[in-house]
Amino acid sequence: RTAQAVVEHWPQEKVDEMVLAAAWEAIKPENAAKCADMAVKETKMGVYENKLAKHRNKVLGALRDMAGVKTTGIVDEDKAKGIFKVIKPVGVIFAPTPCTNPTATPMVKGVFALKTRNAIIFAPHMIARRCSTLAVDFMRKGLEKVGAPVDLLQVMERPYIEDIQALMAAADLVISTGGTQSVKAAYSSGKPAYGVGAGNSVSIVDETADVNDAAEKIFLSKTFDNATSCSAENSAVIHASQWDGMLAGFKARGGYLCSPEEKAKLKAAIWPDGEHINDKVVARSAKKIAEIAGITVPENTTFLMVLGEDPVSAEKFADEKLSPVITLWKFTAFNEALDY
Repeated sequence: RTAQAVVEHWPQEKVDEMVLAAAWEAIKPENAAKCADMAVKETKMGVYENKLAKHRNKVLGALRDMAGVKTTGIVDEDKAKGIFKVIKPVGVIFAPTPCTNPTATPMVKGVFALKTRNAIIFAPHMIARRCSTLAVDFMRKGLEKVGAPVDLLQVMERPYIEDIQALMAAADLVISTGGTQSVKAAYSSGKPAYGVGAGNSVSIVDETADVNDAAEKIFLSKTFDNATSCSAENSAVIHASQWDGMLAGFKARGGYLCSPEEKAKLKAAIWPDGEHINDKVVARSAKKIAEIAGITVPENTTFLMVLGEDPVSAEKFADEKLSPVITLWKFTAFNEALDY
């Protein structure tokens, strides 16, 4: 709160300077490489090259989106009615962050908080404390270079449940990215909260699609960083006329279609208790997941495919998988596709 009070009335120019200083320090090639390397080694999730790209590009995207946006003083005025809108900070934000994106998420949240003159405290996942802290430390160095209070950005050293609950209650706003339990806790904290829903999208490949283009883009999205991104396809719903072409396109890119028996083994590996995802498969490679499931796959396998069954509500593979595993359904009429 002491740090936030320092910047509460800063002009836009000083605010934008500290935002850029913090961001650029963290995405310098050598610093970004250290963060990506530590993230993979510490969490054992994802792919170094993809982590590096995500670490840099997500922050650059956030900076692009915020460029020229006014976040201080009067931001809107209706002279006819004599009404004007003044923007003010929230205060202190508390932000639980996931192990799947342990450096990119705190960095993007961090630059948004700085842009709005707020302080933010991060609660990293227990298995991602070192890499999340490293990313924030780089941002703090950037703040120091331009004379901004470094304590605008902080990380919990020991993110224990009871301490997380205490900080949620003490903060002015909670922004939770992560699993269902974390989001529910944020909404139950008694403070204003923003939370995310389940990630992983459903792509519909209709009869007008370019099969090769669709297969390539779904493949890239599904395999990037071992499917840690919320935008990675969870399922593909394919028109009957495109079915054979899409399967061939997926197989040409390393997709392996599981048999019914292999699907059953995979289900047991991903949801050992029938409900919760096995953390040993989250963001692991397709070959590693197949090994855990006891499935023999070709050496060039990049992702696993299973056929979805109706009704969708009873198909466990319709759930979020957070891994390079995609569920495929076939449809003949567009209204059918919407049901998936």
